Amino acid sequence: MTDLSLYSMPSSGNSYKVRLLLALLDRPYRHIACETRSDALERALTEGRLPMGKLPALHLADGTILSESNAILWYLAQDSAWIPADPTAQAQMLAWMFFEQNRHEPVIAVRASLRCYPHRAADATPARMAALLEEGNVILSLLDQALQGRDWLLGDAPSLADISLYAYTHSAGSRGGFDMAPFGAINAWCARMRALPGHVELLQDA
Repeated sequence: MTDLSLYSMPSSGNSYKVRLLLALLDRPYRHIACETRSDALERALTEGRLPMGKLPALHLADGTILSESNAILWYLAQDSAWIPADPTAQAQMLAWMFFEQNRHEPVIAVRASLRCYPHRAADATPARMAALLEEGNVILSLLDQALQGRDWLLGDAPSLADISLYAYTHSAGSRGGFDMAPFGAINAWCARMRALPGHVELLQDA
């Protein structure tokens, strides 16, 4: 029995980060898969399951619905090691999470979306794809530099910052078409993330 229901898109990194944290916390939940353009997604929208009109959405036992992936991460990780105790470290973690949504996701995730979803193919013009590639390489370089000489983005243990940025970074090559060979620190970090007990893959059933 579980008190949590998660409406999420199986192929979405924003949805994946929530499923990943739930798996790493070993917390049971009911998963309602709502892939893009699916009947399940239309039904969830019609029934008011997605009050902000987007996925993921976490439904709590008291009827509260939480939206925005990083806000959901913050809620789920309360009183866990995934949020550092030190206020300065918390602010640094949040800075990376804001970076993920404001700079990383609009480039890395969008390029993957344009490549992977047939209904978005018309928007994948050569000029736009080239611009996203160039900007994405700058963003990946910033992340790679931050990981030089360290295992995790903050301190000696993984935090929500790592989960947030891992979600779209780990598939930047396979889905986004980025050449990940130059980013050795990122590649090593992704391997450490995959080795965490409870780790699940992007498209693994939850």
